[in-house]
Amino acid sequence: MSTVKGNALVAQSGGPTAVINASVCGVVQEAAKHQEITGMFAAHNGILGVLQEKLFDLGAEDPKAVEMLKTTPSAALGSCRHKLKSLEQSRADYERVLEVFRAHNIRYFFYAGGNDSMDTAAKIKDLSASLGYEMLVMGVPKTIDNDLAFTDHCPGYGSVAKFIATSVMEAGRDTESLYTFDTCAVLETMGRNAGWIAASAALARRSEEDAPHLVYVPEVSFSREKFVEDVRRVHARFGRCFIAASEGMRWDDGRYVSEDSSSLAKDSFGHSQLGGVSQALKAIIEHELGLKTRWMMQGLTQRNAMHFASRTDRDEAVLCGAEAVRQAVSGVSGFMVTLERTSNDPYRVDTGLAKLEDVANGEKKLPVDWMNEEGNFPTLEFIDYARPLVEGEVRVPVEGGVPLFMRFKKKWLPARCADYQVK
Repeated sequence: MSTVKGNALVAQSGGPTAVINASVCGVVQEAAKHQEITGMFAAHNGILGVLQEKLFDLGAEDPKAVEMLKTTPSAALGSCRHKLKSLEQSRADYERVLEVFRAHNIRYFFYAGGNDSMDTAAKIKDLSASLGYEMLVMGVPKTIDNDLAFTDHCPGYGSVAKFIATSVMEAGRDTESLYTFDTCAVLETMGRNAGWIAASAALARRSEEDAPHLVYVPEVSFSREKFVEDVRRVHARFGRCFIAASEGMRWDDGRYVSEDSSSLAKDSFGHSQLGGVSQALKAIIEHELGLKTRWMMQGLTQRNAMHFASRTDRDEAVLCGAEAVRQAVSGVSGFMVTLERTSNDPYRVDTGLAKLEDVANGEKKLPVDWMNEEGNFPTLEFIDYARPLVEGEVRVPVEGGVPLFMRFKKKWLPARCADYQVK
C-alpha cells in the first residue's frame, strides 16, 4: 500500500464524451474508501484550473449529485484543450502546477483525457519526482476516437458508436422512403486520423438494403474516381446510396479531403480544423453522377448523446476511474488504466496498465484489414470487435419529459498562491 497520505485532485481534458463524468464518479466514490486520501478536489477546466488555482471541493457535494455523474454527459468538472509544452519550453507552467499542488497538499492526481492529457500527466509526474515532491499520478482513458494505444478500446467510444449506428439506421430509412427524390445521402462522423467512429456505422446494417451502403475511413486513401464508381454501382442496384464518411478522409497524397488549406485553421493543439467532407462528397456525386444528394453532420451531438449511451461503455468508464484510484493507493504511479478484452463471447474485460509516456506517443488506427478489399466497408472482424461495446442502455432520469442532469454547487477552495498569467 502507498505510504503517501494527502488530498486527491481529479481533472478532465479534451473533447467531452457521454461517459467521462462516469469515470470521475468512479474516482470520487473509490477515493472515499481509502484512508490515504484525506480530501477529494476537482480542477475546473482541466490543467488550466490547476494553473489558475480554480479548485473546488468534491467532498462538499451531495453524494446523489456524484452518483448522477453516471447519467450526465459532457465534462461536469469543465474541460480544456490547453496543452503544456515540453518541460524545457514550459518549465514555469509545470512549476506552477507543483506550487498549487503543494499549497493544497495534493498527493494524488487523476487526469481523464487522451494522448495530450497523458503527456501532461507524465511530465507532471517526472517534475514532481525531480523536485522531491512525493505524489502519485494516474491517467484515466477518454476519447470517442478510440485511438489510444495499449488499450483494447476507450471509454467514450462505445456510446458514440451506438449513437452513430442508430442515427444511420434512422436516416437510412428516411433516404429509403424518399429515394425517388433524394437518392443519395452522406453522413459525416468525427475521427481525425482514425476511422473507428465512421466504421461503427456498419453496425446499422442487418441486410444488404440497409444503410450504410458505403463507409470511408482515413486509413484507406480516398480516390475520387473509385468513389464515383462505388456510388454508381450501389445506386444501380438499390436505386439509392447511403454513405458514412470520416472527417479525416485523405487523398492519395495524404492531404485531408476537408482541410481548408487556404486558411490553415488550427485548434489549440495545432491540429488542422476539419469539417466539410459530407459537402465535398455531395458535390462530387451531384457533379459526376447527377444524383440529388443530402449531407448530414452530427457535430457535438454524437459525443454527448447520453439519452442512448451504451451501458457497457458507462460501466467501463466507472471501472477505469475506480481502478486508477486503487492502483494509486497501492503505490502505482505514472500509468494509464487500460481495458484488456479477455473474451468476446461472452464479452469480458480486465483492467491493465500502460506507461503514460507510451500512451502519449502512440496512436491506434483502425486495422486496414478490418476494411474489405474495396476499402469501402468494414469486415465482420470489426463488427465482432465493436458489437459488445454498444450493448445495454443507460437509464437516464427524466423530469418534465426530458433528461435530468446533475450540476455541481462548486465550493471553491481559498486561493493560497499568487495570481498566475497563463500564456
